[in-house]
Amino acid sequence: MRRTQQTLLEQMQLGDIEIARRKQLLGLDEDGLHLLSSQRALIEDNIDIIVDEFYEKQTEIDEISLLIGDADTLKRLRSAQRIYVLNLFSGRFDSEYVNNRLRIGMVHKRIGVEPKLYLSAVWSLKEIIIRTLFRVIEDKQVLEDVITVLDKLLYFDTTLVFDTYIDSLVGEIENAKRRTEQYASSLEQKVAERTSQLEKLAQMDSLTNIYNQRSMHDFLKRELALAKRHESKLSIIYFDVDNFKAINDKQGHLKGDEVLKTIGLILLKNTRDTDIPCRHGGDEFCLILPDCDLDSAKAICKKIIKDFKTRYSAFSLSFGVAQAGPDNYDIEGQDLIREADQRMYKAKDIKGNAIGS
Repeated sequence: MRRTQQTLLEQMQLGDIEIARRKQLLGLDEDGLHLLSSQRALIEDNIDIIVDEFYEKQTEIDEISLLIGDADTLKRLRSAQRIYVLNLFSGRFDSEYVNNRLRIGMVHKRIGVEPKLYLSAVWSLKEIIIRTLFRVIEDKQVLEDVITVLDKLLYFDTTLVFDTYIDSLVGEIENAKRRTEQYASSLEQKVAERTSQLEKLAQMDSLTNIYNQRSMHDFLKRELALAKRHESKLSIIYFDVDNFKAINDKQGHLKGDEVLKTIGLILLKNTRDTDIPCRHGGDEFCLILPDCDLDSAKAICKKIIKDFKTRYSAFSLSFGVAQAGPDNYDIEGQDLIREADQRMYKAKDIKGNAIGS
């Protein structure tokens, strides 16, 4: 159940047993409370005097005057104070009485009345009521007993008011803690996302937007181990751009960069999600093809050649293809690359868009 659907008594778990226990601790018995309620008529006759004097003193304090603010608020406060004082002598000190006292504490906390101001107000009110009692009660013993019970009841009220102060502060701390935890969690998530992005960037070649040489070696080592475990085939394609230096020399490095970027796009377009396209360096590229044999690798080479020719009919590529498994996995990644590289150079003898295997 939400807090807004609960009374203050329910929120603070103040049942009849706890209320009775508090009265007992302060020595508030039924006889004393009955004695207090027997003076209600006298208080009613003097209630305006009590309230007028109380607010005359309160408004002399700058902090309280600022909190009150205007005449309409003061009028409402005077009306509420009349009810408060009369309730002290009502003879009804049940759960409703306690809930009203808790509400007083909640209101005072919300409008910013500091505990020291509240306590000074209680002390001032107590003095005014006692002076009134001195004036209207002739029997000195009755007067003394009434003042004693009134003092205990005001202590009882004050404990309730401060319970709401404390509960509100605890609530603020818990809310602040929850917000801090949420912020920390959000920050951790952002840091994790940013770290992941940075790790991804560290793996990528900035020009072609495919994996760089360092990542290529890591992936190849991993895929070779997986192929061995699953007894599957692993192929790699190694290729470069024929006479790439001539492209840079005759048409400029911007044209050379454009060709390399386009190759990156072609590799991403013509490979499977499981394939790993990499730039080995310069104009040299490598494709790691898990669960792929030589014939399937050559088919991929042909797709790349076809796509490249539609974009650059004047340029050509040379390919070398090598395979690991399923009979032999005792080959290091560097050796597999070297084998594909050698086959690529054999393809160059064929002159233009050839595949060596």
